[in-house]
Amino acid sequence: MGGPAKRRANEGRYAHSAATASSSGDTSSSGKASRSVHSHAPSTSGHSRHSRQYDGNRDPGSPGSTGARSPSSRSPGSATASSRTGTERNPETSKVIIENKNLDVGTYGRAVMRGDNLHGSLCPRPAPSKLGTAIKMGLNVFGVSIGKLSKMPVYQYDVHIGSGTEKRGLLDKVWQSQAVRKALGEGFIYDGNKLAWCSRKIDRETRITVDLDAEQNRPPSKSGKDNKHRAVISFTNPVYVDRFESYLEGTVAFNNAVLETLNFLDHMLRETPRNNFTAIKRSFFARGEKRFDLGNAVEAFKGVFSSMRIYHAGLNKGRLAINVDVANGTFWTASMLHVAAVALTGKRDVNDLIVALNRSGERGREGQALKKMRRIHVIAHHRRGETDNYCIDRLVYKSAKEYKFDKDGKMISVYDYFAKEFNIRLQHPDLPLVLMTKGKNTMLPMEVLKIKENQRYVTKLDDKQTSNMIKFAVEPPPGRWESIKHGLGMLDWANDPVLKHFGVQVDPNMTTVDARLIPAPKVQFGAGDAKPGTSGRWDLKGKKFLSGNVASLKSWAVCVISGRRGGKPDKATIDRFIAEFIKIYKGHGGRVENTDPASVLASGDDVGGWVTETWNKAGNQSQMRPQILLFVLPDKDSITYGRIKRSADCRYGVVSQCMQFSHVQKCQAQYISNVCMKFNAKLGGQTSRAMGPKSGGPTGIFQTPTCIIGADVSHAAPGSQAASMAAFTMSMDRLGIRYAAACETNGFRVEMISTDNINNMLKPQLQAWMSNVGGGQFMKRIIYFRDGVSEGQYQHVLEQEVRDMKALLKTANPNIDIPFVVIVGGKRHHIRFFPPQGKGDRNGNPLPGTLVETGCTNPFENDFYLCSHSAIKGTARPMHYHVLLNEAGMGNEELQTLIYEQCYQYIKSTTPISQHPAIYYAHLASNRAVPHDPNWSGSSDATPSSGQQTGSQGKTGSSADETTFSKLMPMPNQGAINTGMWYI
Repeated sequence: MGGPAKRRANEGRYAHSAATASSSGDTSSSGKASRSVHSHAPSTSGHSRHSRQYDGNRDPGSPGSTGARSPSSRSPGSATASSRTGTERNPETSKVIIENKNLDVGTYGRAVMRGDNLHGSLCPRPAPSKLGTAIKMGLNVFGVSIGKLSKMPVYQYDVHIGSGTEKRGLLDKVWQSQAVRKALGEGFIYDGNKLAWCSRKIDRETRITVDLDAEQNRPPSKSGKDNKHRAVISFTNPVYVDRFESYLEGTVAFNNAVLETLNFLDHMLRETPRNNFTAIKRSFFARGEKRFDLGNAVEAFKGVFSSMRIYHAGLNKGRLAINVDVANGTFWTASMLHVAAVALTGKRDVNDLIVALNRSGERGREGQALKKMRRIHVIAHHRRGETDNYCIDRLVYKSAKEYKFDKDGKMISVYDYFAKEFNIRLQHPDLPLVLMTKGKNTMLPMEVLKIKENQRYVTKLDDKQTSNMIKFAVEPPPGRWESIKHGLGMLDWANDPVLKHFGVQVDPNMTTVDARLIPAPKVQFGAGDAKPGTSGRWDLKGKKFLSGNVASLKSWAVCVISGRRGGKPDKATIDRFIAEFIKIYKGHGGRVENTDPASVLASGDDVGGWVTETWNKAGNQSQMRPQILLFVLPDKDSITYGRIKRSADCRYGVVSQCMQFSHVQKCQAQYISNVCMKFNAKLGGQTSRAMGPKSGGPTGIFQTPTCIIGADVSHAAPGSQAASMAAFTMSMDRLGIRYAAACETNGFRVEMISTDNINNMLKPQLQAWMSNVGGGQFMKRIIYFRDGVSEGQYQHVLEQEVRDMKALLKTANPNIDIPFVVIVGGKRHHIRFFPPQGKGDRNGNPLPGTLVETGCTNPFENDFYLCSHSAIKGTARPMHYHVLLNEAGMGNEELQTLIYEQCYQYIKSTTPISQHPAIYYAHLASNRAVPHDPNWSGSSDATPSSGQQTGSQGKTGSSADETTFSKLMPMPNQGAINTGMWYI
C-alpha cells in the first residue's frame, strides 16, 4: 500500500514549489505581541475569543464523526452545533475558527479555544527540580524544523460537501474524485471533514458536482436516485506560521493563529501515511504485517503511532516535535464470515454452531456473540469475476431456504436464487442470513462473504484474548525501540512528499534530555526497615507491620467452596493453612485471639447463603459482630467473587478475604505474607511508611495537617450499557497511608463527577477525617489527585469538581477557605524513557525515581513525568502529572517528593507502584464496587431503568441514551467498613 508506485504518485502531487505558488493573497505578518505567554491573557491577534464547540480533527472513517461536542462540555453562551461542523465562522474576521480534540495544546490553549478566561489560576512552569542526581535520558520524541515553511504561504480553505450529514467514507470518496482533483489541482491537504490547505491561493469559491456512479463506471441506480454530491471549497485565511514561531519563542500567548498552524502541521504530518496505511486516529497499520492470533477470530499486529505537538525546550521556550511509539492494534481475522462466526462463538465447526443457534437463537450466548459482527465491512465474491463491498447491518435468523423475496414477480428463496443465478449451492443454508446497510433489504448468505483485511476489532477482549494480547504487546525497552524504528521506516519522513514540499524536516534521532534520579526513601516497618535503593524491591522476612490490626481478632470464620466437579478440599489441608496463616500473621505483628475460627463447607449455588452461614457461624462462635470473613475459592470465577463481595459488603458490612484453593494447598510463606498485608489493612492496620530525607522528622511534609483525596471514573467496555462508576478516596491518617473509599454510579460515560456524588460521597469522608485525624479540626490543605481526564477536561476539573468540593466545605463553615493543590495524573500517553546503555535496570528500563521535566512536557505549564516503579515485564510507562492549581504554594520538589515516596506506601505491595496511591485506590474501588449495582448479574451490562440519564452538570449526559442508572446499594454504617480499606 505504501510501495514505490504510490510514493511516486504522491511526489507528483506535490511537485510544484513555493516559488510557483500564488503570492497575490495575504501573506504572513510578524504579529508579535509584547505580552509574555506566562501572563496567560489571550492575545487576539486579529482573532475573536468567540466560544467554540466543534471538532475539526476527527480522523477519516473514525466512529462518532458528527463532530459535535456533548452538551455537558459546552461553554456558556455557545452556539448550537450542526450535524457535521468542524469549523465556525468568526463574524469579525471571516476567519475559520477550529477546535481540535486530537491536538495537544495544554490547559491554557484549551481555555483560549473555548473563549474562557482562567483568571491567572493556571500554574506556570517553575524552575527545574534539583532533587537527587542529574542523569541523561532518551525519549521517543523527534525534533521538527519548519524553517522553510515560515517563508512560504499556506492557505486554509473551508470544505462543505453535501448537506452536512454525510459520513466520513462518502466525504473521502468525493474529495478523492477526479472531478474535485481536476477543479482544484494537486497539492491539497484535507482533514477528512471540513478543512483543507494548500500553498496556492484560490480566491473564488469553487463549486463542484461529483457523480460517484460515473466516477466508478457504475450504471445509475435502478431506483432512479442519483449518486451526485456537491462540494463547495472556499478560501478562509492564511496560516500564520510566523506567529506560531513567536509562540514557541515565548513572546506571544496562545491564540487562534497558533491553533490553526498547529492543526495544519498535524494534518500535514498525517497526510501521506493516511493515504498509504490503515489509519486509526493517530496510529497507522500497514498491510502484510506479521499477524498474531488472539483467538476467536481476532488477531493483532503492530503499527506506528505518531503525534506532532509542542514540547518544553528549556528557558521558557517551546519546540515542535513528534512523539513516535508502537501501536498494537486488534483486528478481525480476514477470513470467510462463517468461519469467523464459528471461531467467535467458540464452536467446533459450522454444524455445531447451527445446532446451538437453533437451540437458543439470537438471545442465546452464541447469538449475543455474533452481534459483535455488526458494522464490519465484508467482500462478496459470488458474482463471477466481480467483488462487492458491503457493511453488515445485522444478522437475520432465517435460513437461506426459509427466506424468500420477490424476483420478477415470483417468490424465490435465497438458496434457490444463488443456485439458479450464480450456480452456487450453499453448503450451510441453515446459518443466519446477513442484512447489509447498502441497498434495500440486501440479504446475503454468510458463506459468500469474507471479512476485509485490517478491520478494527472494537469490542472488549475476553480473558484468553487479553492474556494473548499481553504476550504479544509486552516488550522490554530494546525490543520496543526496534519496533519504534520499524515504525520510523513506515513513516519514512525523509521521503515524504508532503513534508518535502513544505520544507519540513524531522530529526531521525531520539531526543536526549537532562533528567533527575530521586533517591529512594527508607521503608519503615514496626520492626526491620527496608532500604530498596534503586532496585525497587524489598520483602517481608523478619518484618513487623507498621501497625497491626486495631482490635484483636476474635470473631472470624473460614468458608471453603467445593469445586464444580464435586471435589471437596480436605479439612486437614485447610486446618494446616489456617494454622500457618495465624503463625505468619502474628509474626508480622498481627493480634489473633481466636486461633480456631469457625468453618463452613459451602454447598449448592446460593452464594448469598454461603456468606450468611459464614457470618452466623463467626458471630455465634464469638458472640460478637464478625470482624472478617475468609473464603477459599476453587478457581478465578469473577461472578462468584463479585457475589461474595456484594453480600459481605452491602448486606452485612463486613470485610472479606478471598483466596484460591491452589494457593491454600501450597501453603507458601511468601503467599501468606502477601495476603497478610491485605488482611491487616482490612482490619485497620498499616503495612509500612516511606521515610525520605525531606519527608521524615520534625520538618516533614505532613507537619502541616494535610488531607489527600483521589478520584477516578471508570467506564464500561465499548458496547456495554453499564453505568460509569465514580470513586473517591481520602487519607485517614496523618501520613497518608490508609484511605477510605466511596463509589457511586455517574451516568453513562460521564467523566466529570456530579455535584450530588461529590456531596454524598465526600461529606462522610470529611467528617471521618476530622474525627479520626484532625481532632475535630479542619485540615490545613487538601491535595486532590484526579485520574483519567484528558487535556480538554482539565478546566472542567477546576470549574466543576473543585468548585463543588469548596462549596461542600463552606456548608460546614462559610468562612473556611482551605487551599487546594490539584494534580491530574495520567498514563494514557506514548512517552517512554530509554536510559543510556548500562544506566537502567537489568531489563533496560529507567530506575525508579526517574524524573523528566523537559523534552516531552508543556513549554509553559507545570507538568512532569515520573517513573516511580520498577517494571517486571515490558517497557515502563511513566506517570504524567499536571499541576493545575497550587493555592497552598507547595514547591515542585516538595510535590515530587511526596508523590514518589508515597508510591512506596502502597499498602499491599513490596514494590513502589507506578502512580500515587490515592489514584490507584480510587481505580481499585471503582472496579470493586461494580457488584454493588442492584442490577448487576455478573455480566458487563447493567440494566438501566427508564427515564433521563443525567450528566455532570445536571444536563443530559449522552444524546444516545436517555436512561438513568440505579444508585449502588449502600454499605451499612455499622462497623468501620465505610472508613476502612474494604476494596483492597
